[in-house]
Amino acid sequence: MLQDPFKRKINYLRLSVTDRCDFRCQYCMSEDIEFMPKHQMLTIEEMNRLANIFINLGVEKIRLTGGEPLVRRGVNELIDKLSQNKKLKELTLTTNGSQLDQKLDVLKQSKIKRINVSLDSLCSENFKKITRIGNLNEVLANLEIAKEYFQIKLNTVLMKNINDHEIIDLVSYAVEQNFNISFIEQMPLGEIGYDRSTSFINSNEAKKIIEKKYILEENNKRTGGPAVYWKIKGSNSFVGFISPHSHNFCDSCNRVRVSADGYLHLCLGHDEKVNLIEPLRDHDTDHAVERLIIDSLSNKPKSHEFNLENKTNVIRFMSHTGG
Repeated sequence: MLQDPFKRKINYLRLSVTDRCDFRCQYCMSEDIEFMPKHQMLTIEEMNRLANIFINLGVEKIRLTGGEPLVRRGVNELIDKLSQNKKLKELTLTTNGSQLDQKLDVLKQSKIKRINVSLDSLCSENFKKITRIGNLNEVLANLEIAKEYFQIKLNTVLMKNINDHEIIDLVSYAVEQNFNISFIEQMPLGEIGYDRSTSFINSNEAKKIIEKKYILEENNKRTGGPAVYWKIKGSNSFVGFISPHSHNFCDSCNRVRVSADGYLHLCLGHDEKVNLIEPLRDHDTDHAVERLIIDSLSNKPKSHEFNLENKTNVIRFMSHTGG
């Protein structure tokens, strides 16, 4: 039912449940970031209502993001409610892995079968440098627990002279654990205190590094997101590349995002947004919000047009709208 001006069917919602996080990853946010006041955020009940509106409009997949979604108070209730919605075909989660052990029971009982875990280094010192706060051993221990119940995909943001020397190690770890892994080109979202162009490495370079050890086979694997996957020969694992700069994926975009403060973001690479929280709170019925969502899609841009030559194309941080 949802379609943009370029005939792209919108059936995927990425719902940010909080902009807060227990890490401070340097590519995602500034060290002294100020989080949004809690009274400006959607309540859990409002998130569930809004998610149901999107589902009734044809959304088949919802990914819960953040910040770190598992630090949001009441997220257990939201996961439970969405899991009971029979119209929703797929519910997934992106996390930094720090809270997986604490949320394991609710996740096991939910509709969530696939989890994306951000992992940018396998070196404790480098992991701490990148995340500013994170504990690598805790994350790896939680992955060991979670792999018994979920299909795990690792997400690694590529950063030259920061973690590019670990690309082979990260792929080898994924292969050993029967995980999949995606490498992501840095996106110019928010002013983080350094010039991203100095640490930019594209997917083509990463692929060449991987091919020094592994044979990558073409295949037609798709998970509904922007990654292009290659099968790692001799393993059960796939390696994906999310390439907003070197291989623009916008032609097949099927996604919109809702941030924790109730704004609809039609494109990750544009600052334009639509206020959904006010009509949601002003009306007991869903018709006004449905109409606003449908009408807003006429303004969905054709592409994100990221440009690393600028310090930033988008004012907000990645943690605000989620990955």
